[in-house]
Amino acid sequence: MTDASSPRCFALLPCAGVGARSGAAMPKQYVEIAGSAMVAHTLAALARVPRLAATLAVLSPDDDQFESHVPGFTGARGWVCRRGGAQRADTVAQGLEELLERGALPHDWVLVHDAARCLVRPEWVDRLIDACLGDAVGGLLALPVADTLKQAEGGRVAATLSRVDKWSAQTPQMFRLGMLREALRAAGTAVTDDSSAIEAQGLRPLLVEGDSENLKVTWPSDFMLAERVLAARAKGTP
Repeated sequence: MTDASSPRCFALLPCAGVGARSGAAMPKQYVEIAGSAMVAHTLAALARVPRLAATLAVLSPDDDQFESHVPGFTGARGWVCRRGGAQRADTVAQGLEELLERGALPHDWVLVHDAARCLVRPEWVDRLIDACLGDAVGGLLALPVADTLKQAEGGRVAATLSRVDKWSAQTPQMFRLGMLREALRAAGTAVTDDSSAIEAQGLRPLLVEGDSENLKVTWPSDFMLAERVLAARAKGTP
């Protein structure tokens, strides 16, 4: 597990949030969708990516629900720690420290993925790995913006923005552990994704086309959409 000649890939799942926008009565990662907790679907997809040496779920220190919602997530490729912070960036930073303590090296790759993107498919993760393994910086799944963008002011349209060269960021986002660790230290907790911290270092992450199904379950209506997609997949419906 310490061969410096062959960087490994680890997944890191920040899973310490409360999902305040979801309208759920519990942390949204534990809301049941298509028969399982949202996070269980996410972890099951990552487990089907053979090139991931392990997946680390970073929980809140007082989380007492994970094991009951994701039974059996243990072993050589399923890791858990309870050192999540108040902000996503805190949780990711603590997860990176945990990976180092478990034997990961600074030049290994870390794929940070949102627990709420429970529709992720293994082939999309493989696409990101294929694109980034030979890259000097790393990159992220993202989609070109298709909608017309409006800038708001006081609840009204203040301007229409060009969508040319605009992309909507998704996850996973894949960077070297040491590079991301230093970038997050410098950026602080205000950044909302890992790419932003890397960009603040003057680097330009690679954009790898994702999929429109790779949505982040955030609003109450998103749960219904995710339920339909997962139910269709279970039946083998495209």
